[in-house]
Amino acid sequence: MATRQRPKRMPAAAFRKSTAERAAIAAGHKEAAAAVASRVGVLKQRESAVQAHYRSQRKAAIPKGQKAKAVTVSAIPADVGILVAEGDSWFDYPFYDVLKILDDEFGYRVESVSHRGDAVESMAYGGGQLKEFVRVLERVEREGKVPTAVLLSGGGNDVAGPEFAMLLDHKHSPFPGLNATVLDGVIDQRIRTAYVQILSLITNVCKQLWPKQATISILVHGYDYPVPDGRGFLGGWGPLPGPWLEPGFRQKVYVDLPERIAIAETLIDRFNRMLQSIVAMASFKHVTYINLRGTLSTKSKDYRKWWGNELHPTREGFAAVTRRFVETLQKLKK
Repeated sequence: MATRQRPKRMPAAAFRKSTAERAAIAAGHKEAAAAVASRVGVLKQRESAVQAHYRSQRKAAIPKGQKAKAVTVSAIPADVGILVAEGDSWFDYPFYDVLKILDDEFGYRVESVSHRGDAVESMAYGGGQLKEFVRVLERVEREGKVPTAVLLSGGGNDVAGPEFAMLLDHKHSPFPGLNATVLDGVIDQRIRTAYVQILSLITNVCKQLWPKQATISILVHGYDYPVPDGRGFLGGWGPLPGPWLEPGFRQKVYVDLPERIAIAETLIDRFNRMLQSIVAMASFKHVTYINLRGTLSTKSKDYRKWWGNELHPTREGFAAVTRRFVETLQKLKK
């Protein structure tokens, strides 16, 4: 009579590994279900935005007195238009930013190479982001499509952070406030030159990819007036901790918040004027400047409602900024 062999016992290490793998697979299924469920409402909102956009366009095209024919959902495109973006944290912010809202709430298809923390100089001369940007444009062209616009965001990281103190003269010096000579060199020479080079590159790449099309529109924006109160991202930790302005003000003995706000306003006005001067160039008639100043409040009673920290809006603030982008994009189509 044959003896029955006892089943081999799985080694303890292998058993633990098998158990951990099963747990990881189950957790992955659970997280996937939660991620998909969290997007259901967003996708419905996006679909409604796209449908409303095209039905409005169709209605506007019907001659006066004629009745519009019903439009089936299947006949409506999947998005309002294609936007290709390059930029900094206003286009690449955790949880929400201009691009996420353009996609989720207004129905644009957004292709982006934006990266938080990037300066305009690194965008213009570093090569990495621009090469990836050209690759994205090529992909859109291979699909047989044309971008509605190119969006460009940058400059904040060129003047904020450790470099900011260099723009300031000491409060007790003969000429307190922003140093005019340094400001001219940084904004009107360094940042301006980088912007001109980026815009020139984007313009010429688009002309090569879509030679039969009208020049692709490019949108640039100036930032709104910040509040240098020393707040960083999530209390000062994470992917972009901050603060970015308060340390420089403190180093040069500017302790009064209203005084800091006034100096920051002067800096932002100077930056916006620089962008406006570029858009006024004959070579860049297809470039549109978006003025965001005054969109977010700096008043002591409610600025925290709009500003999540020194340099970045709250969710509500980003929504207000994004509406300014949408207004400009809608004008481009008229």
